[in-house]
Amino acid sequence: MLTVKNAELETVCGITSKFPVMEHAELAFAGRSNVGKSSLINALLNRKKLARTSAEPGKTRTVNYYKVRCGSDSLEEELFFYLVDLPGYGYARTSMEERAKWGPMIEKYLRMSKTLKCVVLLVDIRHDPTGDDRQMYDWIVSAGLTPVVVATKADKINRSQIAKQVKNIRTVLKAEKDVTILPFSAETKQGREELLEIVEGFIAG
Repeated sequence: MLTVKNAELETVCGITSKFPVMEHAELAFAGRSNVGKSSLINALLNRKKLARTSAEPGKTRTVNYYKVRCGSDSLEEELFFYLVDLPGYGYARTSMEERAKWGPMIEKYLRMSKTLKCVVLLVDIRHDPTGDDRQMYDWIVSAGLTPVVVATKADKINRSQIAKQVKNIRTVLKAEKDVTILPFSAETKQGREELLEIVEGFIAG
């Protein structure tokens, strides 16, 4: 099992910034502004305030690179990777001009990163994916990457509803059967170990 030993914010890129060339594997996390991305990152990395959470969605307006140092039961040496937090999309109160800049910025990152191994797409398990979610999923696939879908806020619905919602998400995204859709809760840590296993598979491979 992968164990997170240290994580720190290393690089922040704005709309006009040039994306860095990293020496370690990158795993990007994308999702709507109110999907709970910062909470998931903090829960996954076992840090309380590494990624800033806010009562007001849409605060992540940059591409944030967190350098993560890990250990693993199956490997003697330490592992390093970059968790890349992409700007949240779809927030209605953001100006149309600003929103129009983020889309090309995210798409440019997906196509230009040399060490990007996977994109984790976050969707809210309580609702069907939005048009923005579907567009993001299609971008991931068209970039030749393997999407992993994480259905956040699993603690907000009855356990009996989870399988039905996962099926709905797969249908709306038109995701193939081999695409992982993982229920996750930042509150209860449901899905954390499974997501760490997925992360290890990409960075150790």
